[in-house]
Amino acid sequence: DSVDGSRAATEAQRRKEFALHQAAEVRRVTFWGLMANIALTAVKFIVGQVSGSRALVADAVHSLSDTSTDIAVLVAAPYWAAPADADHPHGHGRIETLISLCIGVVLGAVGAGLAYKAVITLQDRHFTAPGWGAFLAACLSIVAKEGLYRWTAHVGKRVKSSAMIANAWHHRSDAFSSVPVAVAVLATRVRPDWGFLDHVATIVVAFFILRAALGIAWGAVRQLLDTAATRQDREQITNLARTTPGVKHVHDLRTRQIGPGLQVDIHILVDPELTVREGHDIAGAVKDKLLRQGPDIVDVLIHVEPFEHP
Repeated sequence: DSVDGSRAATEAQRRKEFALHQAAEVRRVTFWGLMANIALTAVKFIVGQVSGSRALVADAVHSLSDTSTDIAVLVAAPYWAAPADADHPHGHGRIETLISLCIGVVLGAVGAGLAYKAVITLQDRHFTAPGWGAFLAACLSIVAKEGLYRWTAHVGKRVKSSAMIANAWHHRSDAFSSVPVAVAVLATRVRPDWGFLDHVATIVVAFFILRAALGIAWGAVRQLLDTAATRQDREQITNLARTTPGVKHVHDLRTRQIGPGLQVDIHILVDPELTVREGHDIAGAVKDKLLRQGPDIVDVLIHVEPFEHP
């Protein structure tokens, strides 16, 4: 019993340290992303207004929406990283899922608004083509936001933060949205009568935003609905448990996503002549194996049953 208690205490301490490390990394990277978004929003809005590029102004609004999701992640990270307690025995990971859903909804609203405005102003006449400053600002946005995406996504995968990965895609959608802006500016510099391309570029921007929003929101909804892990992950979990020494068979596997990883509930069948202690040790070996080698598993519940020959 003392060995089991020590093992449980060690595992609890490890999870607590991981959660604190995760929150610190999330806040650090998101803070610098927020600073970059504020700077890019100001640059694109001012240059867009001065140069007459509506697409660049729309892109500035997209960057501004990035700041709202950055702030949401900064505020919520300490809460979802808090350890499990009596009221939340499975931890607070669903807070992270809700933040991911909010990011998806914000992205969707921004994309729909930009598309609507571009369509209703499509017939507006342009007497001057956007200046080269708009092109340079769009290129700066592409480079900066793609860099932020790669950095944020890399850290998000390392600390297993779905909200951080969703925010990374918010950065990449901003980089994508600047590409048609740059193309539209170049085209109108060559043919000033092609001013309508600025509106078309805005619609393309909205499409990329809506596409990213749908992926983020749907992933969060699936988690909130307790959707099981993928078939590949379930097969991996089953094989890891079945190949543990002492396990005769496994069945009744149940999985669900909680914040950064999977919660697993599985039944293992062992030799009925074993003692309770021996069966318990086998269950402990299965749990350790799944946590170490499984697909982002954060919690495992093992049910031990006697194996009866047909």
